[in-house]
Amino acid sequence: MVKWNSKEIVKKAKADFEGTWRETGKLIPGQKVKKKPGKGRANLVFETLQKLRVAYLKLGFEEVVNPLYIEDKEIMRQFGPEGYAVLDRCYYLGGLPRPDIGLSMEKISSLKDMGIVVKDKDTLQEILHRYKKGEFGGDDLVYKIAKSMEISDSLASKAVGRVFSEFKALKPEASNITLRSHMTSGWFLTLEKLVDKKPSPIRLFSVDRCFRREQEEDRTHLRSHHSASCVLLDEDVSTEDGKEIARALLREFGFNDFKFKLDEKRSKYYAPGTQTEVYGRSPGQRWIELATFGIYSPIALSRYKIEYPVMNLGLGVERLTMVLHGFRDLRQLIYPQFYGEWHMRDAELASLLRVNKKPLTGAGRDVARGIIKLAIKRGEEKSPCKFMAYTGELLGSKVAVKIVEKEKGTKLLGPAALNRIYVHEASIYGLSPKTSGKVTKDGVDTGLTYLTGIANLAAQKIEASVKKGEKKISIKFRTAKTLGDINLILDKVAQRYITANSKKIDIRGPVFLTIEAYVK
Repeated sequence: MVKWNSKEIVKKAKADFEGTWRETGKLIPGQKVKKKPGKGRANLVFETLQKLRVAYLKLGFEEVVNPLYIEDKEIMRQFGPEGYAVLDRCYYLGGLPRPDIGLSMEKISSLKDMGIVVKDKDTLQEILHRYKKGEFGGDDLVYKIAKSMEISDSLASKAVGRVFSEFKALKPEASNITLRSHMTSGWFLTLEKLVDKKPSPIRLFSVDRCFRREQEEDRTHLRSHHSASCVLLDEDVSTEDGKEIARALLREFGFNDFKFKLDEKRSKYYAPGTQTEVYGRSPGQRWIELATFGIYSPIALSRYKIEYPVMNLGLGVERLTMVLHGFRDLRQLIYPQFYGEWHMRDAELASLLRVNKKPLTGAGRDVARGIIKLAIKRGEEKSPCKFMAYTGELLGSKVAVKIVEKEKGTKLLGPAALNRIYVHEASIYGLSPKTSGKVTKDGVDTGLTYLTGIANLAAQKIEASVKKGEKKISIKFRTAKTLGDINLILDKVAQRYITANSKKIDIRGPVFLTIEAYVK
């Protein structure tokens, strides 16, 4: 198991990044095959997204990927005069300009102080000039400097950071490219290319990200969301097509009743009187706004040389997911790791409890199984008594394993030896399976018993003793107070969750079990 001291690494990296980077590479473990994990868990938003994709395909739409990077002039073509205001909600892409780096005598002297002798100034200057022209990217600059000057990458990296101050002075500059703020800005570009290449009707859909320059993110606004959008181009498209598609799409999510209302916002890329809000409800539920559709304005379409009506319908995937799963805060839905309440199901906690020490050999595992089988069968026998749990060969020696109880007036096993482990409302309990109550009825049975852990630990100890050449081994288990007493271990994540939520682990109980092994 690999774990390192993060504070120490950060401290060292601050003093010597390159040296620490090389040193910490040794912390990464070698090749090791991991056990196949169990079934994974999907994100709710992407579950909804996938269902929307399937629904659109079922309705006969073809999936496309619309442009994500949109020149600001396209927004003006689509929105007309209000485009100036619309651009306020768009993110502009920016980048750092390529610096013009000169090789002054002062820099050459600074490089020399670092142990770097510039033998060929012209070659180094040419590399810096080619970088300025954009012939290669910044991620190749250090490598090319190191190669041309015959020095290490780490030394070249230090030189770039210490000597070439032009990099530190750079400030990002914006371009005229925006991130797609609504799927419509991509639809016009896509339809412009396909209108003369596909026979009508053209039915397309895309489920993809959009970005809005929100001042801040709150429970109803995010800076990035997924839009599930479609277009239908044909000679006789009308708002009735929008209603029909909306009904068919949303029925796939359990909505049965629908009503349509003209949207008061009236975006200029839609024709007047066509922008429509779609409301739906499931039986017994309230009306909820789910989608919007409209017919694109002939003005906007004409600017893209499209001469047929186009219906566009779109909905927010995150909003639909909120409705379907009862969330009231978008942030908790999308970013549960930051905003959501930490919640672990009982089944998750149960999966994080396991046997700690186990026998390594097949015969050792047979010993453990023999102990479990005998204890279950003979556990109620009155003492004094002893029974054979296993006879056979173990690590080349003949071994006999018995469960014994020498004290009179008791039983072979203590009352808690056969207890099972349950998880109920984030607490862990050890109880007899015969116990009736909420824990055994409603809790999650981990499938582990005190006996499971005890038998595996006993078999592991017997293996170790045989290796040492010991002839007689006696292993006693008394009262269990902690999971470790019965050879069970709980993952640290589960431990933190139980502690953070003031829950408990209660597995106290008298085990009273003695196992003896004899080696010939």
